Amino acid sequence: MTLHDSPDAPDSPPPHPAMMASRRALSVLVIDDQKTVRAALDKMLTKAGHNIIMAVNAEEGLRAFREQRPDVVLLDVEMAGIDGYETARRLRMAEPGGWTPIIFLSGHGSDEDLWRGIEAGGDDYLIKPVSPLVLGAKLRAMQRLVAMRQKLVTLSNDLQEANEKLQRLAEIDELTGLHNRRGLENRLHQEVAAARREQSPLTVILVDVDHFKLYNDLLGHMHGDVCLREVAKALRDSCHRPRDCAARYGGEEFALILPNTPKSGAMMFARVVQSLLAGRELVHPGSPVHRCVTVSGGITTCIPDDHTTAADMLLRADEALYTAKELGRNRFFSYEMQMDTETHRRSFGGLDRATSPPR
Repeated sequence: MTLHDSPDAPDSPPPHPAMMASRRALSVLVIDDQKTVRAALDKMLTKAGHNIIMAVNAEEGLRAFREQRPDVVLLDVEMAGIDGYETARRLRMAEPGGWTPIIFLSGHGSDEDLWRGIEAGGDDYLIKPVSPLVLGAKLRAMQRLVAMRQKLVTLSNDLQEANEKLQRLAEIDELTGLHNRRGLENRLHQEVAAARREQSPLTVILVDVDHFKLYNDLLGHMHGDVCLREVAKALRDSCHRPRDCAARYGGEEFALILPNTPKSGAMMFARVVQSLLAGRELVHPGSPVHRCVTVSGGITTCIPDDHTTAADMLLRADEALYTAKELGRNRFFSYEMQMDTETHRRSFGGLDRATSPPR
């Protein structure tokens, strides 16, 4: 087979400068075992302003395809060893997530040859000797396809980024900026699974603002919103490790997810929350507990097994929260330790945070 760059073959008419500016040079992989064919194609492609990658056989072409990811492949059908049809099939296997246009070059142009080329994964078929005018037209069509594919990829990436942003926003509480109930449950599912794999302790704390309805009734909902934001900041400030998570559970209830936190550490964490909130000195004129806003909390800690679920942990924390309220509020309670922060404070000889400022 020979491919002639005949002096009688018409050259491509020079494109308008504006059209040239709008086209991007293609990276064209030529796979052909005939030196004269490669030389002729090199001349045509260089004149058209494209970048050429030459391969003398199927193995070299496949290697260049994987390493350099060309925009278009010009592939000889009849090569020694692996022919063009099998080469095309291997090229397609090498890019399961993409589609690089493949144009076959052949001295035969029967319907059967065309059918075999399409079945092997080809996109077009050129008969040798190749006319520079026809080749130029084919490559201009490929340029439009490449440009369209790039736009689709960009659009797809933008859409994915927008969806991820929307997903993040859907899991954020608008008032406090913490995770909302949905975000909390998704995060807790992940942390339960991680703690199960790592066989590490996981702590969940539910926090409730004491007598918040009375606070709203006396000061109004605008002040109530300010109060919730301040409580949220205290919870967020208590989360020092990257995986610690504060969330608004609903209404005046909040939640904390504390990975790799044992029972003793959970109680110490609760005291930090109480200290941070006390330091904000949010006056609560109607509270029977304290002159400032206080919180009650329920703590649960476990090393999750195959039967542990996020819902189970939230239920146990909620039961502990109920006990903390029954004990008089303004405290945290843990069933696992059978201890609240008031008992814990006395055990360690700490200051009474209800009457003394935090250090």
